[in-house]
Amino acid sequence: MSKIIFIDVDGTLTNYENQVPASAVEAIRAARANGHKVYLCTGRSRAEIYDSIWAIGLDGLIGGNGAYVEDHGTVVSHKLITLDQCKRVVDWLHERGLEFYLESNSGLYASEHFEERGDDVVKKYAAYKGKDRAEDFTVRKLFPEMIFGAGLYRDDLNKISFILDSYEDYREAKAAFGDELKVGTWGGKGDRALFGDFGVKDLSKANGIAELLEYLKAERAETIAFGDSKWDISMFECCAVSVAMGDGEQAAKDAATFVTDAVDDDGMYNAFKRLELI
Repeated sequence: MSKIIFIDVDGTLTNYENQVPASAVEAIRAARANGHKVYLCTGRSRAEIYDSIWAIGLDGLIGGNGAYVEDHGTVVSHKLITLDQCKRVVDWLHERGLEFYLESNSGLYASEHFEERGDDVVKKYAAYKGKDRAEDFTVRKLFPEMIFGAGLYRDDLNKISFILDSYEDYREAKAAFGDELKVGTWGGKGDRALFGDFGVKDLSKANGIAELLEYLKAERAETIAFGDSKWDISMFECCAVSVAMGDGEQAAKDAATFVTDAVDDDGMYNAFKRLELI
């Protein structure tokens, strides 16, 4: 029976230097040649799925943690933060002196001082992930196609991420907007989180998967999910089989059907073999 495979990007398909292991490329191409379908299922918006990733060969994308669903170039679903919500969030962030970036399928749009404030934060992010030479990380290395100096009131947003000066910033964001937007954190656990984010209310990767399966007229029994973090648990819970990366978060490992090797230790390839996809 052919399978439908959902793969997270950061920490799953790629390491945190944005590199895709050659063995993962080989595994995906071989699985698709065997008749299986492969979709990305990620917090990234389409603008962050660079040509080098599409060149691997993919059937489509679930982006923005479920906000956007695409199959072979056809948009199945796209749920957006409204222009009014964007304006109010941007004004709120400006009032508090918090730097941020807007996540759209057309690009990532940085606030006025995001780069200068963000360079230290992405170094911490790399260090939290246990990466070598974390001190070399910069905003432009982590987000190579980020757009600077553009307008910040937009009607095409999947998400908005912002730098946390303290965990209290997240609490205040949730108090201000939690009734109408999904407010979360990323880049660390609890009060070690580095970023907060705003997304469309009541969306998750599981929602995107459900919409795609309905569109494909496919069943849950055909599905396999790959991930590495707490944000992938909703994806694990709605798929028949789930695989956590060996260098992923413990919460993801605890929720998975099984744990494979680390990203750079051929984790995806080895899991594809174990699942007899290749």
